[in-house]
Amino acid sequence: MAATAREDGARSRQRGQRGCEHYDRGCLLKAPCCDKLYTCRLCHDNNEDHQLDRFKVKEVQCINCEKIQHAQQTCEECSTLFGEYYCNICHLFDKDKKQYHCENCGICRIGPKEDFFHCLKCNLCLAMNLQGKHKCIENVSRQNCPICLEDIHTSRVVAHVLPCGHLLHRTCYEEMLKEGYRCPLCMHSALDMTRYWRQLDDEVAQTPMPSEYQNMTVDVTVLLATQRAGSSNLCRQPFSSSQPQQEAQDFRL
Repeated sequence: MAATAREDGARSRQRGQRGCEHYDRGCLLKAPCCDKLYTCRLCHDNNEDHQLDRFKVKEVQCINCEKIQHAQQTCEECSTLFGEYYCNICHLFDKDKKQYHCENCGICRIGPKEDFFHCLKCNLCLAMNLQGKHKCIENVSRQNCPICLEDIHTSRVVAHVLPCGHLLHRTCYEEMLKEGYRCPLCMHSALDMTRYWRQLDDEVAQTPMPSEYQNMTVDVTVLLATQRAGSSNLCRQPFSSSQPQQEAQDFRL
């Protein structure tokens, strides 16, 4: 038999205690999957072996009068405000953070709404300053973060858009920069390295060539090995120092 809310999900809560570490709200969600009460879906998922479907929540319990009722913004019994913001689709209760529900994302985002647009190809909301200035990757937010392998689309952690178009959690991005500067998926630079390359070029230009090497030239041959039917074929491809090289794609965030 499923445990009741007071026996399990809200076991350690005192009457009138508001919210949790994730959200500020004046009610508990009644999980349709197990009939237990939790402050939010994250608290539920951290304590159960299954996930709470936010869209299927039908009832909540007031933290003051403890009346279980239909999900709504204000308690029908004691008029307690469950949340300054309430979405009747996601059943998100929280203090006002300029949230808005994005129909294309299917969930609520922190706004204000006028500061963001929804990219249909990437299928996520991006800051207005990225409109027409980002590389689109189809359904990119539906992929997990390549660093921590956790979900990005519904995560409460801010997502960081790399110049290559891939997404990382902001916290994962900051940790990555401590050891490297390349996208872990495509290896493109995650930073604008132009200034750094220019600095290296200046250092090389200012370093005098030792006299014994000043007039020396070297012919370079690149050997490409391929194996077919157990035999090795070598082809030689000359490399010219004057050959134009592809520029690195470095960007500033």
